[in-house]
Amino acid sequence: MAKDLTHQFARGRTAAWMAGAALCALAGAASAQPVGGGVEIEEVLVTAQKRTERLLDVPVAVTAVSGEALAAKNITDTASLVRAAPSLTFQAGSTPANSSFRIRGIGTSLFGQGVESSVSLVIDGVVMARPAQSLTDFADLERVEVLRGPQGTLFGKNATAGVVQLVTARPSHEFGGNAEATIATHDEYRIKASVTGPISDTLAGRISAYYNDVGGYISNVRTGADEGGFESFGVRGKLEWEPTEQLSLLLTGDYRMFVGTIGRPVLVSTPNPVMAQLIAPIVASPSNRSISSDVQTLSKTNQAMVSLEANYDLGWGALTSLSAYQQYKEHGQIDVDGLYTPRPIYLGSQPSNGNSRFSVNDGPIDIGNFSQELRIANNPGQRLSYVAGLYYSDVLIHRDFKRAIDTCTGTGLVLGQPCATYVTRSGYHSAKLKSEHISAFGQAEFELVENLKLIAGARVQREEVTVIGNRPGLQLNPGDLPLQGPTGTRSIGTRTADDTAMTGKIGLQYRLSPDMQAYATYARGYKGLGLGTELTEDFVNDPPVMPEHVDAYEAGLKGRLPEAGLTFSLAIYYAKYTDLQIQANRSDPTTGVIQYVQTNAGSSTTKGFELEGDWRPNENFSLSGSLTYTKALIEVDGLNCPLQFQAGAPVLTGDFPTNTCYRARLPNAAGVLVTGAPRQDIRDGRLPSTPEWRLSLSPRYEREFAGSDWSGFVQADVTYQTEQQFAVEQDPLLRQDAYTMVNLSFGVRDVVRGLSATLFVRNLLDETYYVGMAHSTTLASPQFPNEVTAYIPRDAERLYGVTLGMKF
Repeated sequence: MAKDLTHQFARGRTAAWMAGAALCALAGAASAQPVGGGVEIEEVLVTAQKRTERLLDVPVAVTAVSGEALAAKNITDTASLVRAAPSLTFQAGSTPANSSFRIRGIGTSLFGQGVESSVSLVIDGVVMARPAQSLTDFADLERVEVLRGPQGTLFGKNATAGVVQLVTARPSHEFGGNAEATIATHDEYRIKASVTGPISDTLAGRISAYYNDVGGYISNVRTGADEGGFESFGVRGKLEWEPTEQLSLLLTGDYRMFVGTIGRPVLVSTPNPVMAQLIAPIVASPSNRSISSDVQTLSKTNQAMVSLEANYDLGWGALTSLSAYQQYKEHGQIDVDGLYTPRPIYLGSQPSNGNSRFSVNDGPIDIGNFSQELRIANNPGQRLSYVAGLYYSDVLIHRDFKRAIDTCTGTGLVLGQPCATYVTRSGYHSAKLKSEHISAFGQAEFELVENLKLIAGARVQREEVTVIGNRPGLQLNPGDLPLQGPTGTRSIGTRTADDTAMTGKIGLQYRLSPDMQAYATYARGYKGLGLGTELTEDFVNDPPVMPEHVDAYEAGLKGRLPEAGLTFSLAIYYAKYTDLQIQANRSDPTTGVIQYVQTNAGSSTTKGFELEGDWRPNENFSLSGSLTYTKALIEVDGLNCPLQFQAGAPVLTGDFPTNTCYRARLPNAAGVLVTGAPRQDIRDGRLPSTPEWRLSLSPRYEREFAGSDWSGFVQADVTYQTEQQFAVEQDPLLRQDAYTMVNLSFGVRDVVRGLSATLFVRNLLDETYYVGMAHSTTLASPQFPNEVTAYIPRDAERLYGVTLGMKF
């Protein structure tokens, strides 16, 4: 451990030295230029409160990043957006449906489709129906807005943690366009383009498209194929018609597809000699980038959306209608055993070795959602300003899944060799979820006295959720046995749950000057109830996951100092969540029973601060950065214990401890004492994927070449975060150490002809880091708990590339 700490300190010191050198060099270049006062930073407009406002005027913690700024940071999709937004983190899973975002520590990591996300993804005003839709490539973006803290008053019931809002470029009545191509190491190829212009005096159009072909970086030593790559394609078309001066109609059609093997974890630790023999010649270590399996962990997604936005100028205000239909289809295939098992192989005599082959674990998700929003807002600049509206959503989800597990039988078995005879346990199910939601909302700002405003808003919502589930208890093939545990039994039924809730927001905003404001708000947030849709569900008796509530307090200060070229924002927050919706692992590795349960945590708190700033002392130099502190804690009873603590768990009949593994011996319904599985009651546990400290700095220097139309630039992006853990069970083996990432880019551009060329290096320090960890090997058990796998992203090693672009 001491050696690891020394190594980490040395890496951190090196990163700090390099970042400091870059800053000094760039700042020195900046100070060498004539300075006649700071350069005013361009005004940023956002729609964080459902109306267009200056970012400085919005009493909400918002990060707004333009499409050009994202490109400069080489941010190409939502997963990499964490490099630009404070308090936003990402936790990877085996498929898009199992991956999730968190804001200020709060998110939803659930396998099932019966529960919505705590972080709402909004694309051009349309709320995405489920977390699986959150992973998307960027193309032709105007900007991204990340709203931190509960936003349910204006954005609805799935925004208890915050909102990620993507705003794509609108059509223009001036002809123009752009194109960009990128080539990088590991066979990474990306291309995107857009064109816009007038069709008539009242009609303008825009079309954009992208194509990515990204090679794998995880080598399969058995098949010779590489995993971790993907192919994706998307196209978007927009028509904007202005038949009168008062009325405008915007029709948008969007289609995206994705096929990839991005969900494959690699083995980073295995003290088990049996597993070491099975994966040879692979050696488990943090630097491992190899696997040994016969089936790809594969995800295929198709997503389409059509929306019609109508805006009518009333003179004193505006009326807006937004109608949308979206469809999302995903098929996820997971090779659970992670071994080369075209036929079942003998894995030894350990208790957890019943899964001689576990390669069938897949099923489709089909989501359809119609939504309609109607809202009205008066013109800004009034003593009373307001926005109010109605919202309706109808979601229909189909979820099917199948699973098959083989176990060797007979005698004369040889470790790692195929067995002549085996039994197969299998099962399948289908489920349909229908959810209807209707709400009315409004928010107003009233100037009490000069420069002091009262903020008040409320939302009343009603929803009804129905799940029809059919697990017939039958097997996939004749001769198969039922799956072990409840999953192998018959469960056919219909469950319906409904709820009505009222949430809201109240606060004060004080304008200290035309360019500076302070605010303090209280918000009551709500995330709707959920019903399970997965194979392990009891479709007759399982209760719904109860709604999640939050009481959030926030105070902030925003401003700019034009004479210094400085813009800044500071937010301090505290939030208390009750009935936090989480995924609890109830699996038993000693019996082979696999069960993940959707449940509610007792409570959770998150508190901290976020500081952001941009500084432009002159025309050539700029520096942006952020510093965040997040303390996110959880209290929950009855969680599984980490594997390494299960074998020694004492049997207790009362006075159960906290933060300690134990087995409860309690009477069952018949009064007979029964000893349960190892469990723990967590107090002040850390929420997953939430480092306490994060720091980012992005200096940029750009200067025109004398006597030409060309300019050159260099930019560094440095991020540092402290350690984080990946399991709500507080498993000390599933922790990511602190690390520093340094990205560099430099290039030239022709400001007249719109040509550009950029060379970039991602992860200059070649820092290995993870975006998820688990005990997901076939042989992980209380006897061998140190079997650890990790999700390693593409840029967890040094990458090089070049981007060529043009604008016209």
